[in-house]
Amino acid sequence: MTWDSTTVNMLLQGIWETIFMTFASSFLAYVIGIPLGIILVVTDADGIKPIPVLQKVLGLIINLLRSVPFIILLIMMIPVTRAIMGTTLGAKAIIPPLVAAAAPYIARMVESSFKEVDPGVIEAAQSMGATTWQIIWKVLLPEAKPSLLVGAAISITTVLGYSAMSGFVGGGGLGNIAINYGYYRYETEMMFVTVVILVVIVQIIQETWMKLSKVSDKRIR
Repeated sequence: MTWDSTTVNMLLQGIWETIFMTFASSFLAYVIGIPLGIILVVTDADGIKPIPVLQKVLGLIINLLRSVPFIILLIMMIPVTRAIMGTTLGAKAIIPPLVAAAAPYIARMVESSFKEVDPGVIEAAQSMGATTWQIIWKVLLPEAKPSLLVGAAISITTVLGYSAMSGFVGGGGLGNIAINYGYYRYETEMMFVTVVILVVIVQIIQETWMKLSKVSDKRIR
């Protein structure tokens, strides 16, 4: 592998595409996943507004989506991706399947974070006449914030891993570089470099979100 300006520019482009795919998809997945997680908690048999049938049906759908391996989901969604994005190649084209894969996962992470909230705090809010929305906005979200941030670190790094897998279908980013050069052209050095960069990005995300979690945790202060 020759370390010329073309190679460096290719790696920089790959880093940018990976970061773009990861954070754009994570944002959209959270827009979908947080409401789903809230519904799962609120409608649970022990929730604020128990609707067991809705909770079970929604939980089943989420579990079904989570059980599909990402690479299969990626291929299954090619017609949907083409209809939404107009193409199936490049960083933008991989966002729909990334969102579809991450949203159910995030919904379960959100559900888990909310269920860690002390039931006594919720009961106290209910006894004071708080509405369901007030309990969600002023009790559940603030109390679960540290756990949500830890979950975000796990979710975003998972999406990052998915984005690397998308290189098999021309998804762009570091995964695409690793596969096209490291796998198909047997350039082991390029494969090693892309893996190292991905590890560094994962560590940065993990450390950043863990620090945010500690700062937001009022129990530490």
